[in-house]
Amino acid sequence: MNILLKMFLSMSFSGSLFILLLLAGKRFLKDKISRQWQYYIWLIVVVRLLLPFGPETNLMGKAYQTIDQAITHSVSLPQQQSPSGDTNAFNVPASGMEHDNQNTVNPKDDSISSRPVGDILSLFSNHVWLIWLMVALILLVQKITAYHSFIRYVKAGLNPVSNVEQLDRLSVIAEQTGRKRPVELCVNPLVSSPLLIGFFRPCIVLPSADIPEKDFQYIVLHELTHYKRRDMFYKWLVQITVCLHWFNPLVYLMRREITKACEFSCDEAVLSKMGYDNAQDYGETLLDAMAAVGKYKESLAAVTLSENKQLLKERLGAIMNLKRKSKTTLFFTSVLTLCIILGVVFVGVYPAAADQPSNEPAVSGLNENVISPTQEKNSSHNEVFSSQAEQYYEDDNLPLFEIAFSRLDEKAQGEWLDKIYADDRIRFWKTAVNMLDVDCALIQQYAEKIYDDGNISYFSTLTSRMSEETLEEWMGIAADDEKFNFQSILSNALGQGNKFDTLSETQKAEYQAVGITVDGNNHYYQGQLVNIFLDMHRLAVNPAGTVNIRITRSEDGKISDVAYMTDTEVTELLGNMEEPNDLYDAEMEELLNDMNDFDNK
Repeated sequence: MNILLKMFLSMSFSGSLFILLLLAGKRFLKDKISRQWQYYIWLIVVVRLLLPFGPETNLMGKAYQTIDQAITHSVSLPQQQSPSGDTNAFNVPASGMEHDNQNTVNPKDDSISSRPVGDILSLFSNHVWLIWLMVALILLVQKITAYHSFIRYVKAGLNPVSNVEQLDRLSVIAEQTGRKRPVELCVNPLVSSPLLIGFFRPCIVLPSADIPEKDFQYIVLHELTHYKRRDMFYKWLVQITVCLHWFNPLVYLMRREITKACEFSCDEAVLSKMGYDNAQDYGETLLDAMAAVGKYKESLAAVTLSENKQLLKERLGAIMNLKRKSKTTLFFTSVLTLCIILGVVFVGVYPAAADQPSNEPAVSGLNENVISPTQEKNSSHNEVFSSQAEQYYEDDNLPLFEIAFSRLDEKAQGEWLDKIYADDRIRFWKTAVNMLDVDCALIQQYAEKIYDDGNISYFSTLTSRMSEETLEEWMGIAADDEKFNFQSILSNALGQGNKFDTLSETQKAEYQAVGITVDGNNHYYQGQLVNIFLDMHRLAVNPAGTVNIRITRSEDGKISDVAYMTDTEVTELLGNMEEPNDLYDAEMEELLNDMNDFDNK
């Protein structure tokens, strides 16, 4: 499974723990702690759901380690007991990839239908993050579309308020709340309740311009309080969280509670400014707002004065019970906040470094007790996979050989590279080299050996696992030794194009004397366009060509022979460029990545 999805699932799980905690605590703390605290404490849970922070040693990391070890023991034990004579069974000891020992792999059949069920499930698990991301994007686009639809609807029916007295009262209240920029005041008879729209240019929308002065004051103060606290940004942050965690039913409960807490906390903020003695008048304003004649309701796009009758009933009860909190309550609230923050941090997330290869430095979050792949690959482990590699090598089954090779330690991999090089099997060589780490000891060891042997085709495969710095070093060596064919290969690997393909007039004349014509990068032999042109000073490939030509030179460097290359020589030079199982090999590479994840656990 993709490491990012694993981490995200752990964030969802740890966030769910605190959603349940706050929902349970609400029953006991609802009327004892500030409503504003009950509103903003959810922001810590939202951050937990969105950001993968946590110490190196955390509860979630230990939980994943325990689960991984349990899976490893439950899966590895049956494999160690499998009969050694069963040469057709290929049991992959990775989570989610088990299959019955009776299921065998036909090395001659690479079709999807012939693969073990466990392998197919593993391939699916490697791509399940695409499903998660696609659903999240669809939900987010739907919400954004609904928001724009709502804004267009409201703006289409807006009529600016022209009553000078109301505009003056609006300016006075805005100054009292610290709002320096102008606030628009409009009327739309189709909205169901006074509401606020606009992230940066606030506009208070009223169902009717005929509002009593007392109600007008409370309505404006309520909506400007929403704007001052940036509640619309908070609501959209919650909507994004719900889209990303669409598979978690608890986030929908969290969204509902935050919506309710938003109004409760705003009511508390208004009354703390106006005075708790005005609770009854403020409650009557809410009742009057509920009696508006508008029909359009949209809780996603804007913050409103009153959303539904059930919530209004709860708000009225809370308003009547509001009173100033004591210093003891404030102290208890501070301690509780600190405990929740520390708890969120301690729970942590899935340790990303659990999937870090052993040759790379560990990143923050790796549990120090995780067993490294080097420790896990013991002698028995190598014997099992060496035996399997031998079988697939003899059967010419490249995809399964690739998997078995990847499970070997460095020493065993080196022995196989010796064997493949001695047998001159370029396809297996390319596959094995691609499984090695960039600039590892084996790459450097075989680069020196093959360079001394002058084997340009095998050397070219090693350049794909060299860093730019290493390629530059080899370029200097090849230049000092005047090995132009190696310089050409290294130049291409460095992305320098055909730097060594420019010919002098003398060289062109030399080629023309033996029937070879050069036109730019095109080579012609006896009138035929050349596909592969090989000279000790030059290597050029033109897919449009129809013939392959090799130049042989004498000790003094002069051309002694021109001959057509055989298919064997072409394969030796460049390898089999038309793999019949490219798609299958790509999928097996993904399977290999999943197996590497298991090793790192």
